[in-house]
Amino acid sequence: MANENLGVLNALDVAKTQWYHFTAIVIAGMGFFTDAYDLFCISLVTKLLGRIYYHVEGAPKPGSLPPNVAAAVNGVAFCGTLAGQLFFGWLGDKLGRKRVYGLTLLLMFICSVASGLSFGHSRKSVITTLCFFRFWLGFGIGGDYPLSATIMSEYANKKTRGAFIAAVFAMQGFGILGGGIVALIVSSAYDNKYKAPMYKDNPLGSTVPQADYVWRIILMLGSVPAALTYYYRMKMPETARYTALVARNAKQAAADMSKVLQVDLESEQQKVEKFAQDPRNNYGLFTREFARRHGLHLIGTTTTWFLLDIAFYSQNLFQKDIFSAIGWIPPAEKMNAIEEVFKIARAQTIIALCSTVPGYWFTVATIDHLGRFFIQMMGFGMMSIFMFAIAIPYKHWKEHSKIGFVVMYSFTFFFANFGPNATTFIVPAEIFPARLRSTCHGISAAAGKAGAIVGAFGFLYAAQDPKNPDAGYKKGAGIGVKNALLVLGGINIAGMLFTLLVPEPKGRSLEELGGENMDETQTGEGREMQPPSLGPFGG
Repeated sequence: MANENLGVLNALDVAKTQWYHFTAIVIAGMGFFTDAYDLFCISLVTKLLGRIYYHVEGAPKPGSLPPNVAAAVNGVAFCGTLAGQLFFGWLGDKLGRKRVYGLTLLLMFICSVASGLSFGHSRKSVITTLCFFRFWLGFGIGGDYPLSATIMSEYANKKTRGAFIAAVFAMQGFGILGGGIVALIVSSAYDNKYKAPMYKDNPLGSTVPQADYVWRIILMLGSVPAALTYYYRMKMPETARYTALVARNAKQAAADMSKVLQVDLESEQQKVEKFAQDPRNNYGLFTREFARRHGLHLIGTTTTWFLLDIAFYSQNLFQKDIFSAIGWIPPAEKMNAIEEVFKIARAQTIIALCSTVPGYWFTVATIDHLGRFFIQMMGFGMMSIFMFAIAIPYKHWKEHSKIGFVVMYSFTFFFANFGPNATTFIVPAEIFPARLRSTCHGISAAAGKAGAIVGAFGFLYAAQDPKNPDAGYKKGAGIGVKNALLVLGGINIAGMLFTLLVPEPKGRSLEELGGENMDETQTGEGREMQPPSLGPFGG
């Protein structure tokens, strides 16, 4: 096979786990730590923003963000992320993974800091500034998805590739956990320093002026991990697969990987040129040939990620509302503003520690044994079961077993992460050709963020009690938490069905999966190269 005989790619496929693998995981993973911290820390401070900037004199409850403002604050970063995934995914295939990689991190650093700043002091200027910079923060985060996944897949060996990509993505769990811990520390310090009464005892005094620093510090600290890893990203060499198969520079690919692998690799420019001249290795994304070979694969990766993110982001962004609904977080009027941040952060930290983080690492430990298909099907299935188990006897959980509710709810997070939240990220980085890999991952990820936007905007309204909605929502507009959870359970079942379109990449080389391997009998004139097998057990 033309590419199997390319020594540099063979060397990467069969390389034993080495120090450079762990270095790449940490460098790419810290980007994902930052991504998750920045995306999810906003859910810790939205209620505080409502208290500070939307206080209504004489109201029985603390101020809260109006529905359109809450939707914008929660959803604008996802809009930026979607745009960034498409743009940087395409750019990663055009300019190279490394050349674009530092730019995304720089954007994340600048916008994390800027998100905590504001122009003027009015609520309109503060919220507008926050939304503006969170859009561009999301744009940088969006670029990190296709680039980190593609770089890790192209550096990894085929035996443990799934675990390495999953380990990068698992840093998202630590990012969510880190956001909760930072919010706990900051809110606890301010609450101890500036004692304030409950809202019901003193509505105005329950939000001390210093509370305005709390949300700003929490958002701005997201810049720290981005700053720490920028230098190391710039030192990484370009991946050999991009250099050889896309840039078509075999000499540079061999030189880069000789240093990384610490072995002598031969430059094989003639083989690369022969490969490059074959018209069947030059089809574009919007061609009939791509549709024939990978059309169903792309439909599978986009739809499963879209459906997963509707459920996952609905749960994650609004878990504070669910915990309030069942009484796990006290009523807002019985807390001061900073204390409320602490209680919300505590709930998120407990969930992250007990279910979110372990779920990611169960995937890391088992994915190269169980396979992507099995883990994704199992995850979607178990999420459906636990959603229905929470929703159907919802009244019982709410009135008689609040701790039981939290345990069941935690299992949905566990199986999201030991399931499709990890695999939908991994598979698009494995099954497409090198010259389209970053683009296709970006498209798949963008579909996921479209699902996140549906979740962020839709669940906000859907979860409202139709008879007693929050301030600013119309009566009858929502369907309640119970029915919203039933809908999410149905969405997970649909995810199982679309998983059938995705092939199983376990143990196969990237070139085999992408259809870039051709033996000499297939390269003869008049012979057509067969596309990779469809289905979970293809190949």
